[in-house]
Amino acid sequence: MSEFEDAGVVVTGAASGIGRATARLFAHHGAHVTVADIHPDVVEVAADIRAQGGRAESAQLDTGDEAAVEHLMRGAAERFGRLDFVHANAGVSGGGRGLFEQSAEDWADLLRTNLTGPFLAIKYAAPLLQSQRGSIVCTASVAGLQAGAGGPAYSASKAGVISLVKLAAQQLSGTGVRVNAVCPGLIETGMTQAIYDGARAVGKQDRIGQLNPLQRGGEPDEIASAVMFLASRAASYVNGHALVVDGGLSTSMPVSRAGRQS
Repeated sequence: MSEFEDAGVVVTGAASGIGRATARLFAHHGAHVTVADIHPDVVEVAADIRAQGGRAESAQLDTGDEAAVEHLMRGAAERFGRLDFVHANAGVSGGGRGLFEQSAEDWADLLRTNLTGPFLAIKYAAPLLQSQRGSIVCTASVAGLQAGAGGPAYSASKAGVISLVKLAAQQLSGTGVRVNAVCPGLIETGMTQAIYDGARAVGKQDRIGQLNPLQRGGEPDEIASAVMFLASRAASYVNGHALVVDGGLSTSMPVSRAGRQS
């Protein structure tokens, strides 16, 4: 029997990509999953999980709305009789605008989803997780580690997530609740689909992910597996940590391989 059998799990940003993959993986291992997203496709994700024999409910909400997030967490705990794990994954890219082209309004909107959302998830999930000594994983990014992997607002928000999980781990001292982050590299999701589609359209799909040592992009399931590890007993002494899952991209500043000897 899986250690996640009958566990109560909430995944935000679950209508597609990494969140959907995480929700499916936990459901496959026997968890009761609430999939949450602002996009209505989240209803189909829950239905698909149930069609595969899993247990899932959907919730359509803005993860930057404090009252909605409080209701989401309390509702999941009441419905399942427990809350064991939360993946605060909802995020937006904000496009490719430069620092001096970014409006204050757009900047605030992006931080509402990417940073306020995880803050609210931690604030309202952590008290409910204590009886199970559960955990939270927030989705950050390699863009939060150094410049060059995302736009200014996106990168700043993800750096904030990395700092947030460290702060939260300290604030939750003695409760048994762990808070970590996962930092994906280039993963094929709705957020990056234009990059993948553009490369394929001109026959350059072999160049996707060329700047990391594995020389390929990642899959949502690979991030979901890392999230499950952080939630598991195997990571019981991992706390306040940002786990990088990027094919090795962040081991070095990106460089061109042109002219290298084989």
